Amino acid sequence: MCPLFTPLSKITCIEDLRRVARWRVPHMFYDYADSGSWTESTYRANEADLQRLKFRQRVAVDISHRSIRTQMLGRDVSMPAALAPTGLTGMQHADGEILAARAAERFGVPFTLSTMSICSIEDVAAHTTQPFWFQLYVMRDRDFIGRLIDRARAAHCSALMVTLDLQVMGQRHKDIKNGLSTPPRPTLLNLLDLAIKPQWCLQMLRTQRRSFGNIVGHARGVSDMSSLASWTAEQFDPTLNWSDLAWIKERWGGKIIVKGILDAQDARLAVDAGADALIVSNHGGRQLDGAPSSITALPAIAEAVGDQIEVWMDGGIRSGQDVLRAIALRARGTLIGRPFLYGLGAYGEAGVTRCLEIIAKELDITMAFCGRTDIRDVDESVLVDA
Repeated sequence: MCPLFTPLSKITCIEDLRRVARWRVPHMFYDYADSGSWTESTYRANEADLQRLKFRQRVAVDISHRSIRTQMLGRDVSMPAALAPTGLTGMQHADGEILAARAAERFGVPFTLSTMSICSIEDVAAHTTQPFWFQLYVMRDRDFIGRLIDRARAAHCSALMVTLDLQVMGQRHKDIKNGLSTPPRPTLLNLLDLAIKPQWCLQMLRTQRRSFGNIVGHARGVSDMSSLASWTAEQFDPTLNWSDLAWIKERWGGKIIVKGILDAQDARLAVDAGADALIVSNHGGRQLDGAPSSITALPAIAEAVGDQIEVWMDGGIRSGQDVLRAIALRARGTLIGRPFLYGLGAYGEAGVTRCLEIIAKELDITMAFCGRTDIRDVDESVLVDA
């Protein structure tokens, strides 16, 4: 059966969602979600290194009562996972950030809104009932950043996630070759691609949210797509350093998560800066190609600071088994990016829900095969030779 016509009832794994999304989402936006920088070696290693970790199966253990519930940053969650901040989510599916946030809220996991979202902070707040997290890129225009922080606080976001690994942009060959833009430029190739994605086009015609909602009309001098492109090209700030986090923390006044940590020394600096949680992350392999996979960087960081701060991990997670692998290596939580984007692009809000259902079921069953009944008790002993 062509993936395009696969009913949601036949979706049993994240790979199924990916195949459908590839048929339904315009080429440039699918590539934006499903690619890395340079040779994509780190992007591939994120998945491959997780798969190398093997489970220790145990038998004849009473596993009749099991729980994968836990807490992340003091919040009760249905499993140790949150939806990661992803740019251009509203280009995978119309109003994508709103749909993903609603699915996450109903399922009982946190949702993180990206600075580079299509739907604005206010849009998402108006369509949800529970606080979500906001991810901050620190730009040169500190006045804009200050006002962005204030908007997140006014929207009752419960944590601010500061991404530290985008001071300069990684070389993303596919995005450059595709001429990535939002909305897509009306070139012949783009028009041909959109012509075979009628469902996506109809969805986008029904919404007014087609640009960067947190930026256009809020940053000075940015009123349309042409001014946005020149503004963005100048705004990522190579001077960003740990002292900036003190200003951000004071302006925000709430819980701070730092994202992009791959080194134990940087993890200790995050603790010193007063962060409440850190994310072991290589930006999904989209920044420094040749950097270590997140799962291989996790143990040393957890060993260095795991008793002082919540250590989470993202990068390469494609199943509930991958979540269990990260928890076994002392992550307190995980963030899921591409899997929920596949679900969103394939089936909208229902696809995000299906993604979460798949991951939760795989996590629960794998934990049971390892002879464990509570995710909070999982440690390295569920892995072979960890």
